[in-house]
Amino acid sequence: MADADVIRVVVVDDHEVVRKGLTACLSVEEDMRIVGEACDGSQVLELCKRVQPQVVLMDLVMPEVGGIEAIRELRLNDPQIKIIALTSFQEPDLVKEALREGAISYLLKNVGAEDLSAAIRSAAAGKPTLAPEVTLDLVMREKKRESFEALTIREKEVLKLMVEGGSNPDIARKLFISRSTARAHVSNILAKLGVANRAEAVAFALRNKLVR
Repeated sequence: MADADVIRVVVVDDHEVVRKGLTACLSVEEDMRIVGEACDGSQVLELCKRVQPQVVLMDLVMPEVGGIEAIRELRLNDPQIKIIALTSFQEPDLVKEALREGAISYLLKNVGAEDLSAAIRSAAAGKPTLAPEVTLDLVMREKKRESFEALTIREKEVLKLMVEGGSNPDIARKLFISRSTARAHVSNILAKLGVANRAEAVAFALRNKLVR
């Protein structure tokens, strides 16, 4: 295969065993070449200047310079470089931050060799890949956000008071409404959020950071 057709890949992870495992896994692919390894974000910046990879497999949680910062700097230095965030953490906020800073794909480290190779080829071609677990998580979070946005301004006020531990009488008193109206607001909130009781509504609001 001509060198021009080979995808140049850099692997970044602070665990040597993981780096070597990824390198061994990808070395069998005829259309890929591992052109460098780095153990943290600061190393990869200098490395990529020298070896000019097309695709970087980037761990996100590393000492010194972390993956998010490294993604940002790499994309500033070379907007054409394609970065695949590869991590053990299925954290939606981390996913969004990595993609916002310029990662084209986000995979969990339990990805199979065949799927990883396919994601690298897709990245080199400018096509994104998201782990199925991550995609589902983002979809569910978006649905939850839409549920919250469906609440009226008054219902959001009631939910905030519920999170603060307010009973229906407390809510009625603080909002200058009747107890029956407070009770109706709470019922509407439960229905719109798709939860069974006040405790679930409060947990939903806290888990999804819907109230401050």
